[in-house]
Amino acid sequence: MKFGYSPRCLEHDTGPRHPETPDRLRAIREGLKRKHGVEYVDPDAATVDAVATVHERDYIEEVREFCADGGGDWDPDTTAVEESWDAMLKSAGSAQWAATSALDGEQGRNTPFSLGRPPGHHAVYDDAMGFCFVNNVGVAAQTAIDERDVDRVAIVDWDVHHGNGTQDIFYDREDVFFASLHEDGLYPGTGEVEETGEGAGDGTTLNVPLPAGADTSDYAAVFERAVEPAVERFDPGLLLVSAGFDAHRHDPISRMRLSTEGYAVLTDRLRGLCERVDAPIAFILEGGYGLDVLADGVAMVHETFDGRDPIEPDDEVSADVADLLDEVRAAHDLD
Repeated sequence: MKFGYSPRCLEHDTGPRHPETPDRLRAIREGLKRKHGVEYVDPDAATVDAVATVHERDYIEEVREFCADGGGDWDPDTTAVEESWDAMLKSAGSAQWAATSALDGEQGRNTPFSLGRPPGHHAVYDDAMGFCFVNNVGVAAQTAIDERDVDRVAIVDWDVHHGNGTQDIFYDREDVFFASLHEDGLYPGTGEVEETGEGAGDGTTLNVPLPAGADTSDYAAVFERAVEPAVERFDPGLLLVSAGFDAHRHDPISRMRLSTEGYAVLTDRLRGLCERVDAPIAFILEGGYGLDVLADGVAMVHETFDGRDPIEPDDEVSADVADLLDEVRAAHDLD
């Protein structure tokens, strides 16, 4: 795999007690040292105009001035310093690189993975929240549409938190499909099954609010019965993955039970899905706050694309998840 990475993203200093720390990227880089076939690219920063394709310009200027004045706490969870502005543009630019690199490359070779921070999937059209200022995957999707003439982009978000910002930006759009698998009731409390899009975007948002304790078998069932058929029907020209690793059983801020091997299973499922719809795929880092399991998760995605066969789960899907899947499939006419 090729990894988009810039040292500028380390300069976004959130303080010693914040879970979204520069050590996340350092841990990933350290974990990838032991893997072969790893290549790093330092992408160009995103322009303000590119960010403004998915965010309000007044909001962007407010963030720029906030950082120029030294930053501070935007809200109790979301903080910045002066250097954070450059990190935000680098993180968004890295996501753009991932999308365009996937589209320009040979499918299945040198799959791009953007290792940017701050993360982005909670940033809504006109506000920052949940550690996020710029919706990186949103910028990447819009870049693919505007600059590579992609008709439709699908975004699959497996972060343990609902990608409310991504949903907010594309909720009434027919050219972007958004699927989120997240822990029910966890921050920010959005992402119900009945949130399926509106207007031209009716049916292009798919939410799976999983019960706490959902494991690899449950996630695999959600992919098989909901995510994969819905994305196949949408038939995108590009698939972007909002790749958070905080649904891992050892992540400190969630209650899910996804294993490291589970990320190989999900990655392999998405790779097969892309082959069926003939679309390239790119990964964009979101959350993940246990440094060891974050590094292992990213490395597992790389190993899967490097030829490692995942071990499929053999447990039955839980009754609660089976019932949830019936609701999701009914909401999207997948039966």
